Amino acid sequence: MLRSTALHVAVGAVSAGLLVLIFLTALLGKPSSALNLSPTFVYVVFWLGLVPVQVLLGNVWPVLNPWLAFAGGFAWIWRRLGLEWTPPLVYPERLGVWPGAFLLLCFAALELAYAEPASPRALALAIALYSYAMWFGMAAYGRRTWDEHGNAFTVYFGLLARIAPLGERDGRLVLRTPFSGLGGVERTPGMLAFVAVMLGSVGFDGLSRAPFWQDLRAELEAPYIVDAPRTAELLGTGLALAGILGCVLAVALAYLGATAIAERMVRADRPLRADFLRSLVPIALVYAVAHYFTLLLVQGQYAWPLASDPFGYGWDLLGSVDYAPNIAPLSPNTVWYVQVGALVAGHVAGLAVAHDRAVSILPEREALRSQYAMLGLMVLYTVGGLWLLSRG
Repeated sequence: MLRSTALHVAVGAVSAGLLVLIFLTALLGKPSSALNLSPTFVYVVFWLGLVPVQVLLGNVWPVLNPWLAFAGGFAWIWRRLGLEWTPPLVYPERLGVWPGAFLLLCFAALELAYAEPASPRALALAIALYSYAMWFGMAAYGRRTWDEHGNAFTVYFGLLARIAPLGERDGRLVLRTPFSGLGGVERTPGMLAFVAVMLGSVGFDGLSRAPFWQDLRAELEAPYIVDAPRTAELLGTGLALAGILGCVLAVALAYLGATAIAERMVRADRPLRADFLRSLVPIALVYAVAHYFTLLLVQGQYAWPLASDPFGYGWDLLGSVDYAPNIAPLSPNTVWYVQVGALVAGHVAGLAVAHDRAVSILPEREALRSQYAMLGLMVLYTVGGLWLLSRG
């Protein structure tokens, strides 16, 4: 039943309809994030809400993917007309997921660097550009091929789904030990860059809230804020972009440094960076949990009244427009304990994944020595994550 074509078509149709609805609300609705559904849906319901779904239920994103649903519907109509479509281009293997990494970086820049990320009109433009990139790539290289390499959300949610206790094997749904889906080697070109964007962008989100960063931005914008506000805005955006890229580069270099040390300690006859790369996925997950779970709990409640009036026109379609969210569901102490617990647990899980891979490819004593550097890397990421949380 879960793999039936009818269910996939029905869910895909709903997802495609939601994409159209959110685009129209962003384009035509009230230009206020407090009244318009699109910012809350994109940044909270979609970006954050699908994370626990993937981690608990496995990779359900291919069924929910609205861009793939539209392309599949178009392909079905094309076949019904008796026509055939052969993609004119062959996707270069060396390109890997570099397009997905670039588009994930663009999404992070929109959310964290742009001056008005919650502007419905800005979101409408972003949705239009992203949809064009998806459908153009699918037409050029094939639906599945482009989606699996060029769709940032497919790569992102697919990595998180490897943590889930539900997976797929030989066309069947299976139960498995959580995190075991992260086993094996990751040789896809661009995957290190993708994971570095996952970690580095969330790290910058914490960094950007630190007092020293706020002071630096204020000092940079101060000479222009009155006489040339546009210049001040551009300088602030440029500084944020530099910060995101710096955090992404720091994550990648720290990982490459740790794997280089591991290679020297065991005198490996091949690079090890592809073997331990997936051990960073649990860390990316807990960084997102630590930084955003309160946003999901609080702002997610606003999706219910906003769904009753998605355009902000004063409607009450679902009778929920007067719903009053609980803006303090957890105490500050509870939030801090959840954040710290998630960070520590995620880094322990990452180290366990790396150790599991080490003992499967190296002799026992060398496997142990290879993990000293990985342990140091995990401690570095843990301390860095806790510091960013405390500064924010």
